[in-house]
Amino acid sequence: MTTSASDARWPDPLVARVLDDAGAHDVRVLGISGLQGTGKSTLATQLVAAADARGLRAGVLSLDDIYLDHDARARLAREVHPLLATRGPPGTHEVALGVAILEAVRAGTPVRLPRFDKLGDRRLPERDWPTADGLELLVFEGWCVGTPPEPAAQLVEPVNALERDEDAAGTWRRWCNAALARDYPALWGAMDRLLFLQPPGFDVVFDWRLQQEQALQAAAPGRPGMDAAGIARFVQHYERISRQALRTLPDRADLVLPLDAQRRVVAG
Repeated sequence: MTTSASDARWPDPLVARVLDDAGAHDVRVLGISGLQGTGKSTLATQLVAAADARGLRAGVLSLDDIYLDHDARARLAREVHPLLATRGPPGTHEVALGVAILEAVRAGTPVRLPRFDKLGDRRLPERDWPTADGLELLVFEGWCVGTPPEPAAQLVEPVNALERDEDAAGTWRRWCNAALARDYPALWGAMDRLLFLQPPGFDVVFDWRLQQEQALQAAAPGRPGMDAAGIARFVQHYERISRQALRTLPDRADLVLPLDAQRRVVAG
């Protein structure tokens, strides 16, 4: 990977290696997990292009594509905790939809792949979802894919200022952890194989997410965006489960690609 978020690209031999591994294990659904900014979407796109070049029918589904719409999250924010208005943490996805899609792909059934409009903060109407018929490979990517819940004892102490100041009673983090334990195992279990893009630590997430934001702003100057302070607060929503992913996924994933601070593969 290069260091610029705007032109980052995985080396072709690495993409070929991942695709070869999927073929060797008869993978129909390949999961890619990695913290924010690790290059999951880029790798997924390159894998689909490489599969297409080999004559394989492939597609991509992001965990982001099954977000709950703004109104649904607003209800959770009113009824459970205000922090649930922010999309991304466990409990803010329509998990059953994701399970149905992954299982349909594994069964060889034609399926429509949902797409989420992030600027509009809503899932696109089903008529606008691309149809996938006879997919031989679906790449399913997301920031917490495959991550297990934390033990209850780990939820007591806040991990950052957001939890300390806005979730002092622990309601939000316990609710998200309960959702991760209750709903998401079925989604993780519908994958055939899991790849983890392992950053050197959580501390790089802010820099990588800032690079992404700068690239988006450069590509669309009129687009609403976040400044550094906004990003610093934003990534705190994901810190707890990101750290849980860093603790657990190296042992749970089938493939692990350790990365350095410039997103270069350093081993594996």
